[in-house]
Formats: sequence, structure tokens, C-alpha cells
Amino acid sequence: MKIAKDTVVSLSYELVDVNGGAVLEKSSEPISYVHGGYDGIFPTVEEALQGKNTGDKVSVKMEPDDAFGEYEHDLVRVEPRDMFPRDIEIGMQLEGGAEDDEDEDYMLYTVVEITDKEVTVDGNHPLAGKTLNFTATVTGVRVATKEELDHGHVHGAGGHHH
Repeated sequence: MKIAKDTVVSLSYELVDVNGGAVLEKSSEPISYVHGGYDGIFPTVEEALQGKNTGDKVSVKMEPDDAFGEYEHDLVRVEPRDMFPRDIEIGMQLEGGAEDDEDEDYMLYTVVEITDKEVTVDGNHPLAGKTLNFTATVTGVRVATKEELDHGHVHGAGGHHH
């Protein structure tokens, strides 16, 4: 069966930083998504997979705009140390309001530096600004169920998973 709109695609993949060649992510088990614009995978990868069969391989070079976006320096904030818990550590992720956001939209910030007086947090995705190479092998293709199409994502063997 060929990959087409409204199919469930399973694949094993590897994500590599083009600058330096570091493997950033590698699937230990195949992942699955509903194909055809349901936002389950990067659009450029989905485009490369269109029409492929089980066993086919794809390799897609993704510029930052195709992946996690450009790095935005204005998403880095330095806050007073006393605004944070005593046990805060570098690498912790915290949810907080976006600066100058009256709608109270929250975003995820990663703690990147701690001093006695200040904590620096970064709202960028850790892979923002990076050019990535996504390689994958298709491990399975099947027709999506009506429920999967209604929800826009794959449901597990046991049924509905949220």
C-alpha cells in the first residue's frame, strides 16, 4: 500500500544536526502518524513520504523554517533569582507567560543559567535555528480508521489514547 492522504504511516527515523553531525534523536520503536495534513509530522517530511511504500527510505534536509524555527533572542529572559524555587536546576523546563502578552498565553522555558541573583530562561525550542537531516524508513502503511481521521492522530492497539 502506498502512502497517501488518510493513511497511517509507521516509520523508524533519525534526526541529525547537519552542522557537526550529532544524532539528536533516534527512534527505538517505530512512530506512527496520520498522513495528509494532520500536523503529525513535519510538512516537508510528509511531502517526501507521499507515494512511498513499506521498506522505502527518505532523507530530508530541513532548514530551521521547515523544522523548529529560527532562534529568537527575544525569547531569552533574565529574571530575579527569588522568583524561582530554591531547587531549580539548569535544564529544568517551566511554563510561563510570554513577555508583553496580555492574552496570558503560556510557553515552555528552559533554564539555561543560574547565578546568585538571576536565572536565565530560554523560550526557544532546543533545536531552534538548527538545520537538520531527517532520515526514515517506512515500516508500515495502513488505512486510518474513522476515529483516527476524526481526531487527526493515530490511536493505539488498545483503542483511544490521549
